[in-house]
Amino acid sequence: MILCDSGVLLCLVNLTQSQHKAYKQAVKQLDPTLLTTWSCLAEAMYLAFRRGGWRLQKDLRQLLLDKLLMAYEIQEQDYRRLFELMEQYRDRPMDLADATLVLAAERTGARQILTLDSDFLFYRIENRDTFNVIQV
Repeated sequence: MILCDSGVLLCLVNLTQSQHKAYKQAVKQLDPTLLTTWSCLAEAMYLAFRRGGWRLQKDLRQLLLDKLLMAYEIQEQDYRRLFELMEQYRDRPMDLADATLVLAAERTGARQILTLDSDFLFYRIENRDTFNVIQV
């Protein structure tokens, strides 16, 4: 399973993004199921609406409906860790969506990530392990 950030989700459905074809091809060649979080999906849906309206949102939701994308659910017992991460990386600053992806990596063992965000080169999984940022 490969983690997927908001920017890549938008890139996958927005034909006008310069890296659309490259990410679409990369996803076809990689593990077919992407893992994101509801925070990332909400961020991507907002951006999709702003950039392409309902059509882009519809394409994004189709990734979920076709089970090409799964959403990791943050549990109540994870809240403390989530906010610890945001405090730890406040100098970047880490937003909620990024924090949920780090948490999902800690809980699932997933290390590979598709992201347009260079911050994942700095974030650490369980304060020690690095992400394997897939270069596209």
